[in-house]
Amino acid sequence: MPKITYITPGGERIVVENAMGTLMTAAVANQVKGIEGECGGVCSCATCHIHIDPAWMDKVGPASKVEQGMLELEDHASECSRLGCQVKLTPELDGLIVKVVGR
Repeated sequence: MPKITYITPGGERIVVENAMGTLMTAAVANQVKGIEGECGGVCSCATCHIHIDPAWMDKVGPASKVEQGMLELEDHASECSRLGCQVKLTPELDGLIVKVVGR
């Protein structure tokens, strides 16, 4: 499974080796600051809002319509925004760096 680097709102880098599940579940399991996952990963709270490096967007893939609807409510949403609960971790994402938006 992939190695993911999370950059917290405070600038701390947290590297998660052999990450499994989704970006949100891996972050919560490793106590990444700024990712809460209040809804448990059902795309209804946006407490796992992250920014993906533009170079990775093709590998990560686009947000679904439901996810886009949640992101429209976020103040710091951008074209590189995703909800961590909606990004499944695959070997192709090895080396991914994400910025945690936080609240």
